[in-house]
Amino acid sequence: MTIRLFAFGQALLVVGLVCRGADLHAEQPAPAAVQLFEKEIRPLLVARCLKCHDDKQAKGGLKMTSRANLVEGGGTGPAIVSGKADESLLIQVVRYKARPRMPPKETDRLTKAEIDLLTRWVDMGAPWPAKEAIADKGAITDEQRRFWAFQSVKDRPLPSVKDMAWPVAPLDRFILARLEEKGLKPVGLADRRVLIRRATFDLIGLPPTPEEVKSFVDDPAANAFEKVIDRLLASKHYGERWGRHWLDLAHYADTAGETADFPVPEAWRYRNYVIDAFNADKPYDQFLREQVAGDLLAPNGPREKYAERVVATGFLAGARRFGFDPENYQHLTIEDTIDTLGKTVLGLTVACARCHDHKFDPVPTADYYSLYGILASTRYPYPGSESKPRASDFVPLMPPSEADLFARQVLKPFQDELARVEAEVHKCGTEMATLEKQVKSLPATEDEKKIAEAKARWLAAVDAHAAAKQARAALTAKAPTLERGYAVAAGKPTNVRIHKRGDPLSPGDEVPRRFLDILGGEAVPADAVGGGRLQLADWLSSPKNPLTARVLVNRLWQHHFGQGLVRTPSNFGKQGQPPTHPELLDYLASRFVESGWSIKAMHRQITLSRTYQLASARDAKNEAADPTNEYLWHFERRRLEAEAIRDALLAASGALDRTPGGAHPFPPERDWKYTQHNPFQAVYATDRRSVYLMTQRTRRHPFLGLFDGADPNTSTAARSTTTVPTQALFFLNSPFVHEQAARFAERLTNAEADAERRIEMAIQLAYGRPARDEEKRAATAYIQGIGDDLKAAGVPADKQASQAWASYARVLLCANEFIYVD
Repeated sequence: MTIRLFAFGQALLVVGLVCRGADLHAEQPAPAAVQLFEKEIRPLLVARCLKCHDDKQAKGGLKMTSRANLVEGGGTGPAIVSGKADESLLIQVVRYKARPRMPPKETDRLTKAEIDLLTRWVDMGAPWPAKEAIADKGAITDEQRRFWAFQSVKDRPLPSVKDMAWPVAPLDRFILARLEEKGLKPVGLADRRVLIRRATFDLIGLPPTPEEVKSFVDDPAANAFEKVIDRLLASKHYGERWGRHWLDLAHYADTAGETADFPVPEAWRYRNYVIDAFNADKPYDQFLREQVAGDLLAPNGPREKYAERVVATGFLAGARRFGFDPENYQHLTIEDTIDTLGKTVLGLTVACARCHDHKFDPVPTADYYSLYGILASTRYPYPGSESKPRASDFVPLMPPSEADLFARQVLKPFQDELARVEAEVHKCGTEMATLEKQVKSLPATEDEKKIAEAKARWLAAVDAHAAAKQARAALTAKAPTLERGYAVAAGKPTNVRIHKRGDPLSPGDEVPRRFLDILGGEAVPADAVGGGRLQLADWLSSPKNPLTARVLVNRLWQHHFGQGLVRTPSNFGKQGQPPTHPELLDYLASRFVESGWSIKAMHRQITLSRTYQLASARDAKNEAADPTNEYLWHFERRRLEAEAIRDALLAASGALDRTPGGAHPFPPERDWKYTQHNPFQAVYATDRRSVYLMTQRTRRHPFLGLFDGADPNTSTAARSTTTVPTQALFFLNSPFVHEQAARFAERLTNAEADAERRIEMAIQLAYGRPARDEEKRAATAYIQGIGDDLKAAGVPADKQASQAWASYARVLLCANEFIYVD
């Protein structure tokens, strides 16, 4: 027997077992394989094969409505050999390498891309959802409506527990009840140094300062930790940390993502909107409404909120772009919007219904296109592409009346003056070229005086041309700017027809714009402004929606504990995992809505619990019964995320620029000539926090990509944590790490003259704790040894000490203790 493995993205899939004389298949492929099948393979089979090979016709005896049919085959034998595309008859006939060739007509032949897709699928083991044949689903059933995620949130009572002294917060009762039920005993509490480091990285993504650690450790007050939490939640850095979690979900990027990956210079405004919203503790329902329909809310709100609300719709505008011509690929951009919206807010894979009714969740194709119609009634900004390199339809950050006045009174006069100056530049340039030709055409026998006069006229023209260009440069430097947002705007309200098999060129029945049937199915009123986005925003943010509050509190839990109560945070559907503590999930969702949708209130509830303050200690008995810590008997030790690692390096070195970031230094738009063969690529150095780094869709930032940063091409619910040799090599060899180590060493040298006190300071800054005696002895010996090596190597005497301390700094920064939190 052999086990077939296939790497798909970052997941390793066990797609099937191949035994001698048999073809077995796993009961259910991994989610990534299912997604490939549902999004790519199933629509291809429906479009290209089932006309002749469905359950009714089965030409040649071959049915292609299930995996079992393909393995069994027809009159000419099995259609597929699992894991071996080249040996599979299906692949041979579509390649026209065997007979009967399929499709029979040469004009209907599969494209290379379609053949490659089928080949890859068969080589994977032809994963197919268990017991799922290609067929239409009927109406939503009562059983589907009874699924836990679609039930109303219930305000759960606190459960009874035996050890009433253990809980310090209401949520602890839910945790302890399950622990007692399973015969598990929680470990003790984390010590204060561990706890403040945990909370500080958790809430603001930075290490605590030695002064902050000492203050907390020495504070005898009963509410000492509560004061720490309040201070961290009030920090401007809180929004930078938790805003980044939302940007992961929104798959934020500073470039468009199409073939040439054009820059979007205005995208940063949405990033900063998210950060500011978290810092202000903007109610989550309002946060959602602004991101879906902020442009429609802006005219009716305070003038000072107009720009902010328009910018908020960058959540929709930031959808991926595809291909060269937006008109031909807009359906894919809308699919990406629906996919992101569904996963992020509802925890549902709504986009799986693009080509067919969702195979697992009650989302018919008609529901998908009812949402599609709302977004098709929306005007997206165009960022530019190879075929049309100039951006358009960006939204002014002021009301239309003010924008029109600005255009008439400021922009129009400037444009008129610029046109006049441009004409002068052109005129002088033409005259200069003409005079230059005249000078060059004069014969050598010409009178010297005439030659001198001609040259003088030409040089005067050169000067005039230079002066005209200088005037143009001075004018353009003072060009007035109508600030714009990478945002959406209301388009023409329209219903759309279902795209059969997801193909916009194969229209089916028209569907009205409305919300998902399983969540109420409310229709968009005929007179709705903006095509229905305002109604969509209201439906999503309604307290009656059973998913929105649950999904968000689960995400908060996930980022505090490493795993959500639902461990598939963007899939609350049938293919996702059920909650480990369903009553606690509903309790938290109820408290969330009750608090006015305050995210900071939920942070306080979670972090001030005993559950959050447990140590990360192991317990053999507990581990045997609950190896994945499902019931939270201890706190999980975790590696810092990519941004926190980079920010911690800058913080330790003293080089961190804590000011907010703004726009990126993109080249001027007039210079953009990017193509699919010469796409935009850039990495802009900065000492600001990592959330402000320029994020490109098609090329990952070297540091963030290496340490598992979010993929800006798709909504990232949970980051993977890989451990690979290149990460260690980066810490050993990267110029960035060497630079921070040198800065760290300089910081120590400037602060302390005594070597032992430098070592104590270094360990306190790096690890948030005092140095141990053995560490001080080892560090002293190491620095002395490195100094001797440098001396022997001929390094100048005045550089030996700084290089030795820099080497010691790298040792501290490369250690696990620096990048892990207990």
